[in-house]
Amino acid sequence: MCWAMAPTKQTTRLDLGDYLPYLVNRVGSIIAEQFGEEALAPHGLSIAMWRVMAALASTGGQRQIDLADLTSIDSSTLSRLVTRLIRIGLVTRSRSATSNREVVVKLSAKGNAVVSGLIPIAREYETAALADISPEELMVLKRCLRRMYNNMKQRAAAPAVRRPKRAAV
Repeated sequence: MCWAMAPTKQTTRLDLGDYLPYLVNRVGSIIAEQFGEEALAPHGLSIAMWRVMAALASTGGQRQIDLADLTSIDSSTLSRLVTRLIRIGLVTRSRSATSNREVVVKLSAKGNAVVSGLIPIAREYETAALADISPEELMVLKRCLRRMYNNMKQRAAAPAVRRPKRAAV
């Protein structure tokens, strides 16, 4: 079960040490920074490229539009990433068998080899991050994070906030 702490008092101060989006981002950032520098940089890869390759290794070939959703990468950014990955021989892109308008992205043999070497390292980072967290706590944490992601995906977009116009100088 996931529990949400309701704020007891609205204030204009935001305690970052107790603000969930900040905490989640902070954990993700430090893992990405260390993994990127230590494991990905020697291969000339960025975290976003790794995310694409890991998704393809996990799910197999994907339509580019589905890969964008799966990796939470904007479709135009993903297109540029895929082009770079093609140039260095780690993925392939071909027309879908079902539609000429769709392209399917797959790991190449070289890409599979690189991912196979990086997965154990990625697992080591996960293990280090999870030190002193029980299997039960981890199960709850993952379930809550999945639920929060789905909550945000289903959330209706808020109307744009209008800002007052500046007076002409």
